[in-house]
Amino acid sequence: MMLRIRNSLSARLRARFERYAADNRGVAAVEFALIAAPFFFLIFGLLEVCIIFIMAAILDHGVADATRPLRTGAVQQAGLTAQEFREIVCSELMGMMDCENKLYIDVQTISGFANTPTGTPLDSAGLIDDETFGFTPGGPNDIVAVRVFYEWDLLTPGLTAPLANMAGHKHLLQSNAVFRNEPFGSED
Repeated sequence: MMLRIRNSLSARLRARFERYAADNRGVAAVEFALIAAPFFFLIFGLLEVCIIFIMAAILDHGVADATRPLRTGAVQQAGLTAQEFREIVCSELMGMMDCENKLYIDVQTISGFANTPTGTPLDSAGLIDDETFGFTPGGPNDIVAVRVFYEWDLLTPGLTAPLANMAGHKHLLQSNAVFRNEPFGSED
């Protein structure tokens, strides 16, 4: 009789376990919980990279358009200041960037294309050091290097920490234009 009780108890436990194992209610919720964090990490990271790419393209386009008056001598002949040139650059950025607080512009006349400044303006603390920045647009046939930097605040700093190349969870966007001024002002 003891054998029969054990068999019936084991049969009942086995049946109960099989019913439990066959019950698949809530499986979708559990599966989503397992993949939700990596999924959202990828989505937000991808969006952040896309936004950085778009802002870099806007900055490149703005710098290309704003440097045209430098190349043709319009800036030099009008006697525009660094602040007035900054306003030209800002007008080309379609209002997408904070020009007053996060935009840095360096315009230098250089002796040759090989002397183009290529270093980063970041100091050891990850902040922009603009002490050497200036505004020398040059004269006719001079070679000019224009560097524009923008501090982009990352939208999802916890998720996109690898994109931060500055202090304070920021990404430094940079656009350069190096050209020889046209022979403006000379009579041919």
